[in-house]
Amino acid sequence: MNKFTTLAAGIALAVASIGAFAQVAVPMTPRVDQREANQQARIDAGVASGQLSRREARHLEREQAQIRAAERHAKADGIVTPGERRQLERMQEQASANIRAALHDDEVAHRR
Repeated sequence: MNKFTTLAAGIALAVASIGAFAQVAVPMTPRVDQREANQQARIDAGVASGQLSRREARHLEREQAQIRAAERHAKADGIVTPGERRQLERMQEQASANIRAALHDDEVAHRR
C-alpha cells in the first residue's frame, strides 16, 4: 500500500510539473496579442461599414498574417528578445498606419 501511494504521488507530481513546464516554454506577448486583436477588429469594422474595399481588406489581412508569422518565428526558440519585440512593435505601427489610411481614403466597398 505504501509503494502504491508513493507511486501515485510521484505520477501526480510528474504530471503537474509537465503542465508548469509547458507554460514556461511558450513566451508570452500579451501587448502584441492585444494590439493584434484591436487591429483585426478595426479591419472587420471597416469591412462591415463599407469603408474598406475587398482589395484593401485583403492587403491588410495579409499584413496581419505577416505579423503573426513574425511573432511565431520570434517565439520559436522559447525566448522573445527585446529586439524581436521592437521589430513586432514596428510592424504593428506600420500596420496601424496602413489601417488608418485605408479607412480614411476615398476608396469604398461597392455593395451589390
